[in-house]
Amino acid sequence: MRIPPSLLTTTVFVGAGLVAIVTAWTGVMVIENRSEAAVRSVLLTEGMTWTDVRASGLQVRLNGTAPNEAARFRAINLAGTVVDAARVRDRMDVTPVRAIEAPRFSVEMLRNTDGISVIGLLPATPRTDATAPAPEEADAVLGAEIASIAGDLPVSDMLETAAFPAPETWDAALGFGTAALKLLPRSKISVAADKVTITAISDSDAQKRRLESELAELRPEGLDVSISISAPRPVLTPFTFRFLKDAEGARFDACSADTDRARERIITAGTAAGIKGSVVCTVGLGVPTPSWADAVTAGITAVTDLGAGSITFSDADVTLLADPGTPQATFDRVVGDLQAALPQVFSLKSTLPPKADGALAGPAEFTAALAETGKVELRGRLTDDLLKAAVDSYAKARFGADQVYTATRFDDALPDGWPVRVLAGLEALAILHHGNLVVRADTVEVSGVTGRQDGRARVAQILSDKLGQGKPFKVSVTYDEAFDPFAALPSPQECAVQLNGVLAKTKISFAPNSAEIAAEAEGTMVALTDILKNCPALKLEIAGHTDAQGSTEGNLALSQARAEAVLLSLQGRGAPVAGIIAKGYGEGLPIADNGTEEGREANRRIEFTLLDAPAPAATAPVAEGTAPADAAPPTAEDSWPSLAPTEITVRPKPRPARD
Repeated sequence: MRIPPSLLTTTVFVGAGLVAIVTAWTGVMVIENRSEAAVRSVLLTEGMTWTDVRASGLQVRLNGTAPNEAARFRAINLAGTVVDAARVRDRMDVTPVRAIEAPRFSVEMLRNTDGISVIGLLPATPRTDATAPAPEEADAVLGAEIASIAGDLPVSDMLETAAFPAPETWDAALGFGTAALKLLPRSKISVAADKVTITAISDSDAQKRRLESELAELRPEGLDVSISISAPRPVLTPFTFRFLKDAEGARFDACSADTDRARERIITAGTAAGIKGSVVCTVGLGVPTPSWADAVTAGITAVTDLGAGSITFSDADVTLLADPGTPQATFDRVVGDLQAALPQVFSLKSTLPPKADGALAGPAEFTAALAETGKVELRGRLTDDLLKAAVDSYAKARFGADQVYTATRFDDALPDGWPVRVLAGLEALAILHHGNLVVRADTVEVSGVTGRQDGRARVAQILSDKLGQGKPFKVSVTYDEAFDPFAALPSPQECAVQLNGVLAKTKISFAPNSAEIAAEAEGTMVALTDILKNCPALKLEIAGHTDAQGSTEGNLALSQARAEAVLLSLQGRGAPVAGIIAKGYGEGLPIADNGTEEGREANRRIEFTLLDAPAPAATAPVAEGTAPADAAPPTAEDSWPSLAPTEITVRPKPRPARD
């Protein structure tokens, strides 16, 4: 087939045109890429990482934010060295210039027997007095004053100045600092415009008090000053303390303390124990433990509780000696308290000189006192260390690890079955809200108050089972509704009534056409939260309602959003909301006429409705030997427990029927 010459010519021209276009486009792309890469390379080499280079045709555009005008012009000039300057387009911003803030002026001065070192930054404030030194000589003024204090000792001067005005309190602070440096031969002084901190060493307590007094007189009015002056303390070997109380009265034979605070505590405890007149107590080094004051005050208390005796501390060895006439029970109690109070580092040896007949006074017993706060104190006698560990662990498991105080002593002559009686009594005591346990050879007694209606019966059951057949015990336990966690809770119906009662007094208001709770509803939300926190787990519905203005769909969505906003607000305040749902009813359940403003205001509301409310319980026949449902709580003489009332005394207002 023969191709016409005209068609062939046209095809050749079209192909040549396409080749020319592709060639030109390729050339432009090559020029753009090379120009962009070359300019970016030279800018990055000069550290101008803030620039962004983009090539468009023959133009090279520079973008980014320059730190200052000089950097901006330098970037333009550098780009002009790579490509024709006419092709460079400036699209850069410049960081706004900020005022230079004044630096923080401060001076550190250190003085010791080797000389004085001073370093810091001083303000160079211009002065109007022609005789005053020039601003750049401000450091020389202070340097000269430091040199006069140093005398023949070397001075290391590393002061600098800055051309900014001095803060208002700077002169007073610096003057006080240099005066303190002159007064204290071994010191470190930090001066700032708002505070001067002084740390120094004196030769003795007397010199320390004198220096503190002089610095107090030099201190400028209104300047914040921190002063810490220490004095060397003697090494006491051994670290000794001895306190006696006898017919001659209370006194310290020896008194040592590791700190001033410890000395004050010891002297205060001695004064309370009956010491009269001035007391000498040496503060020194060599204390066996930082808890020395705790141990010594506990020892003073022990001797006071005994009525007469002595206690001696020699490093970590403690000796307690009671008066021969001290009752055995009192001695046991005091020794147990002291053993519990002493830190583990101390070793206690307690002695009660025997009576003429050598017999122990009083029966052996173990006691436990459970306070209303939940703290339980264990005292009396145990057989050995193994039983003490078991009793202590069992009590902590029952009452809480931080609620148990153990102050017992050992007696290997206790009757058989003593461990079982003690542990059974503790188990029974745990039933009570507060009360007491007494374990003796002939009986186990449990008395107190419980918040369980079956508490008395449960205590008797434990003791009967654990002690065994024929073993005597005594129970004197009463029920108190105030400690019953279930009797104190309101019913779900009562909670719903309380919630709606709050809304009846002050409704939850919202911003117009919004689900945002108004600020004036804060008190209402707090009151609702407090009620929910004191209620059992509830299944509630938070119902949102609107007036009839606007569209039906819009009102329905608005009521739903408002109900959810109330739910989220309650949750944010910590109210239990696991069983609470939010539902909007829009304008469908009005309680007033939407034709009046008062009616529309009443219809715009939030309501709480109890879900799955149980029906009132039917009165069941009372079986012989059981208590009626409305019976009073049991007392110690009651032979049966009573049940909490189940009759609903307050019912919630019924919800309006839906259309």
